[in-house]
Amino acid sequence: MKLKVRMIMAACLTLLASACSSSPQSMILGKWEIEGAPLKMTAEFDRDGTAKMTMFGQTVQGVYKLTNDNRLEWTLNGQTTKAKVNVTATELELTTDANQTVKYRKM
Repeated sequence: MKLKVRMIMAACLTLLASACSSSPQSMILGKWEIEGAPLKMTAEFDRDGTAKMTMFGQTVQGVYKLTNDNRLEWTLNGQTTKAKVNVTATELELTTDANQTVKYRKM
């Protein structure tokens, strides 16, 4: 009986651990700096769906959404941008439909 309980608990823990794995939605959260930019440019994504972009010392605020097909839609200063997202714990890569890619690193 104890063996069955242990096996069930081990299976539950395994399922719980796999459910808690990092998703793109959780990995995109935080502050990112554009790689290779001549000036410091950052993007920040918060859990509540708000976003900030800072460049040339000016910060603009907006909103973002990450879709199930790993596409980012964000609106800053009334302008909406859409891009394909590839995100890891330390790198964020956004590629637009015009095939322009911007790479960020986690700050």
